[in-house]
Amino acid sequence: MRATLDTPFADARADALSFALGLPRLEALAVLPLERAGLTVELRLLGASHQVIAGPLSETVACLPGDAEPLPGRATTSVPGWTYDFAATTATHSDGTAFARAVEAVCARLADRGDALTGDFPGSRHAVTALALETPAPDDIGLGWRTWHAYPQTREIVMTRSRLVKPS
Repeated sequence: MRATLDTPFADARADALSFALGLPRLEALAVLPLERAGLTVELRLLGASHQVIAGPLSETVACLPGDAEPLPGRATTSVPGWTYDFAATTATHSDGTAFARAVEAVCARLADRGDALTGDFPGSRHAVTALALETPAPDDIGLGWRTWHAYPQTREIVMTRSRLVKPS
């Protein structure tokens, strides 16, 4: 699902992003509800990036006020009945053309997927936040999702990958 958003994005660069688990649902600009791995999942676009609610887990990557944790490169924890894994990387592109191509490639890859949500923020056609569930393997006992946060001002794309896995 592609959403054209009326609200300017609140975070303007990768280093403004914070990471939080367990927050309540924040006000969302667009929500895509799904079912996967026996869980109700919500992919949520915020004015300040994203939130995913997946069963017992709430993951928020956004420009959060107060004493929020900075975005980690990696995090692992347990939530009731699941193990959670998170990873984040930032790609900085050398010029506007390379950045635009990278953003357009993500948008094209997600365009026809019913399990993806892409939000276009006003001001630049490359100001995009996108979320997508990962396609599970046939024997997969978990749930995964990826996100992309594109910042035209700095030509950065923050990419995250998250997994919930049932312990064996």
